[in-house]
Amino acid sequence: MEDFANRLIEYFGKAPDAALYLFLFASSVVENIFPPIPGDTITAFGAFLVGTGRLNYGLVFAVTTVGSVVGFMTLFALGRYLERHFFIERDYTYFSAKSIIAAEEWFRRRGNLVVLGNRFLPGVRSVISIVAGISMLNPLTVLLLSTVSAAVWNLIWIHAGYMLGDRWEIVREKVGALMRSYNIVAAIVIVIAIIAVILYRWRKRPPEA
Repeated sequence: MEDFANRLIEYFGKAPDAALYLFLFASSVVENIFPPIPGDTITAFGAFLVGTGRLNYGLVFAVTTVGSVVGFMTLFALGRYLERHFFIERDYTYFSAKSIIAAEEWFRRRGNLVVLGNRFLPGVRSVISIVAGISMLNPLTVLLLSTVSAAVWNLIWIHAGYMLGDRWEIVREKVGALMRSYNIVAAIVIVIAIIAVILYRWRKRPPEA
């Protein structure tokens, strides 16, 4: 999938500016709906084009953020419409029954906070949007929180790519390394949090008679 993204980047790098903005918007939408698409790499490509002076910083930020929100809200709407049993019974690869059930537990405790942090949770962003819909959270609240989450996330990575300069090889390598490091740390934190919750519940169980 990474090679496919690189081929797309090479192709669209020669396209008109309007097509580039549309490409960045579309990739941000699809990356939320279809997790294997490396949307953050494409966002970094947009930042690189800002660094070269070809694209406008504010417009790249706007189209990628709006695209992320559109993708999130699309899955949110599907979750509300199709409901829980549809996803549990089918147990899709990227929307597995196990991940749905785990996310439901998070939503029972801190639903709005989970939506607010969705962009910073690697591997479960799309599941969070589905479960937000299944949980029947307020659509306007979800729209606001997902917009804030996407805006902060995109600003960080677009600015990082922009500051790295106008050489795509360096931007891709450095941003990729940063993303891998972040994903590893975030995954460790998530696992520790899950273990902590399990231990807390175990200790709170009433003693058996």
